[in-house]
Amino acid sequence: MLNVGDQAPEFNLPDADMSMTDSESLAGNPYVIYFYPKDDTPGCTMEGIEFTELMSDFDDLGVAVLGVSKDTCVSHAAFRDKYGLNVRLLADVEGQACEAFGVWREKEKNGEKKMGIVRSTFIVDGNGVIKHAMYDVKPKGHAEQVLEMVRGL
Repeated sequence: MLNVGDQAPEFNLPDADMSMTDSESLAGNPYVIYFYPKDDTPGCTMEGIEFTELMSDFDDLGVAVLGVSKDTCVSHAAFRDKYGLNVRLLADVEGQACEAFGVWREKEKNGEKKMGIVRSTFIVDGNGVIKHAMYDVKPKGHAEQVLEMVRGL
């Protein structure tokens, strides 16, 4: 589990268009990286749409927003196109970033335990330091909450 003040883990992942995005290319600029369980599910769709609706505000602040799940690039592209999302969706199919950020955990649903992504968001400053680490977040209204935190940096 990562905490405020920790150095954000490095990552290098393909997006929905199979272009690589890495933490090194973000150096010098703050960014938001949020992890979500699965493309095209109700909570994940709500979260993606809400971030999309606020993207111009994040852009005005010079803050990139990245969404990460273990879905494939093809799945991300379909999800993005279906809902008109403009969040950059990164495919962590092997789960390295999920492990590094501490979001791949055992979850219990209906009495059944299995591994999955715990919906989590990290706000990282231009030096790669975590300013906010939020685990097990609820999707509704979360993007607005994150925007307010970014404005407070």
